[in-house]
Amino acid sequence: MQQLDIFADSRDVMLRNDVLEQLQRRTAEAARTALRLLADEFPDDGALSAMTVLVGELEPASTAPLTDHAALSMARRHLEDVVVPAAQRVLPAQSVHAWLAPSWRTLARRAAGLAYGGADAEHHAAPLWLRAGDWRAARDSVEAIESWWRIPAPLAWMTEARYRAESLDAAWPLLAELAWLAPARFTALLPVLSDASLDTLRRRFDAEFPGTGEVSDYAWFPTWLVVIKPALAGRLETARVQRDHMASRATILLAEIQRREHEGDQHELIRLRQEFSRLHPALFETYMATRTVLHR
Repeated sequence: MQQLDIFADSRDVMLRNDVLEQLQRRTAEAARTALRLLADEFPDDGALSAMTVLVGELEPASTAPLTDHAALSMARRHLEDVVVPAAQRVLPAQSVHAWLAPSWRTLARRAAGLAYGGADAEHHAAPLWLRAGDWRAARDSVEAIESWWRIPAPLAWMTEARYRAESLDAAWPLLAELAWLAPARFTALLPVLSDASLDTLRRRFDAEFPGTGEVSDYAWFPTWLVVIKPALAGRLETARVQRDHMASRATILLAEIQRREHEGDQHELIRLRQEFSRLHPALFETYMATRTVLHR
């Protein structure tokens, strides 16, 4: 057997580590020099392509404001489809987000002047600020959108910003509004938040809610939540009621029912329960089952 030459076989590792060190320091010139050495000695190294992308990302880039949504879409696709995979390929997993944050921040600044709306509604500065981890800037960007709380995408962005900056407790009103307004957007946000307690509630909802199994069931998630966890009703008090959505009216109605139960107003309680039963008969039965257990 040919004896292993430890120096020769570790030379590529050393040069590769030199590039990584400079990349993580974000020193463009030193990273480019280290990359050139690696490419000269090991032109077939598997990490060269990804490292070349990341070194290029460190080079001075345009900071000029973007003038249209098509340009923003192209720049975002480059980050998502080229730069992000390259970072995931060669950087330590725990440092990828922090390394990419300046790139997202630069793009968000360039997109700040683009208006929200139309076919390009998803191409906006707010989700870029979220990718950069700047929750305050994301919130400010959403607040500049007229009636943002009535539009699924901005409402989802604001919900994530509130959750990241504060807590799940602080985000509950916006989560409820999002579930009422856009159940599909609500379900898409849950894995992004990756909150253990919220994920547990979702699994329980999937198993217990008396619905159709369609994504539209999630409009009733806040109401169901008040049924199984009455203490959360107070967290939803500041949610904007959407009168044209039955699930929204039902959530607020259930909170009022709970208040009347404590006051002992039986006549009004009967009327309110009848109204709730008309909105969702099966969920009303679930609610009444909890009252039966409570009063045994």
